[in-house]
Amino acid sequence: MMLRYLTAGESHGPALTAIIEGMPAGLDLSADYINRQLARRQQGYGRGGRMKIETDQAEILSGVRGGKTLGGPICLQIRNKDWSNWSAIMASGEADLASRRVTVPRPGHGDLAGHIKYGHEDLRNILERASARETAARVAVCTVGRRLIEHFGMEVYSHVIQIGSVKAQPAGLPEIIDRAAQSELFCADPDAEARMKQEIDQARALGDSLGGIFEIIVCNVPVGLGSHVHWDRKLDGRLAGALMSIQAIKGVEIGLGFAAATLPGSKVHDEIFAGESGFKRGSNNAGGLEAGMTNGQQLVLRAAMKPIATLYNPLRSVSLESGEAAEAAVERSDICAVPAAAVVGEAVTAFELASAFMEKYGGDSISEIEKRFR
Repeated sequence: MMLRYLTAGESHGPALTAIIEGMPAGLDLSADYINRQLARRQQGYGRGGRMKIETDQAEILSGVRGGKTLGGPICLQIRNKDWSNWSAIMASGEADLASRRVTVPRPGHGDLAGHIKYGHEDLRNILERASARETAARVAVCTVGRRLIEHFGMEVYSHVIQIGSVKAQPAGLPEIIDRAAQSELFCADPDAEARMKQEIDQARALGDSLGGIFEIIVCNVPVGLGSHVHWDRKLDGRLAGALMSIQAIKGVEIGLGFAAATLPGSKVHDEIFAGESGFKRGSNNAGGLEAGMTNGQQLVLRAAMKPIATLYNPLRSVSLESGEAAEAAVERSDICAVPAAAVVGEAVTAFELASAFMEKYGGDSISEIEKRFR
């Protein structure tokens, strides 16, 4: 059975909604489990005013009964508390179209391209859906996929390894698990975290924004998820596409990534040795993926996030109404959202793994899949 999902909703609309189809029956699932991930997405040093308004809570509207999935589509809803301030402006019927009108596009955002593509004269019609607020719905719906892979022993972690010019020292998985969860920036290097906060404070004072890099690690991944046979079933391509679909992500690496291009093959490829119960590797430069398939090692992915496009010290732009030079529009925004992006990255990674898992072991119920998996 194929897994798929769809999200809907505007940043300042009444709610965000999502539907996931293809989840097997009998999987334990609760709103509390989803809400823990939503709470993590709202954390992070350098977040903006919206996080003080919203406390995201997912409601399960269908597909679950008595704490277990039924096998039908699962519908989730996250209400926007800020809707009370926008109900007249964002109403689906008669609306106040003149208020909060946006006519100066922001460099780096979807405003100008969306205006040209869709013909909207009010850029709010673009930015409301292009906003990273949409990722709340994605975290909620993809966390259902996370629940599935966790049921079968997989574990998903992330940590921030760079913000601005500050890079964290490499850390092992035990340090990442222990330290990153306690960090405001999800960083396992306390010294680097302190310097990252300083850069964020400097950017805030200048009305600027900062990007960075996060790493995702998935443990206990079975061999053979994905495929080498068809280009669109290669799991590395699917994972890269999922991560690149997150707002502001501009680059993805797997394993050594770009560093592999600078080294000879003898320093890149992971040698194979005989183990007590099969095979073992002396390294994991491939990041757990070879020829589009998982190879049984830890999955290691990194994603680069550009600085957020909304600046409180706005960049130069052009007014759509007058054609004259103007300062870019300013919407309430974060200074740095790399930790939040890492949580979104965990979610979309988990969903792609869940999808590949169902393709390999799928069935209509958890008990059926467990038999196949064993």
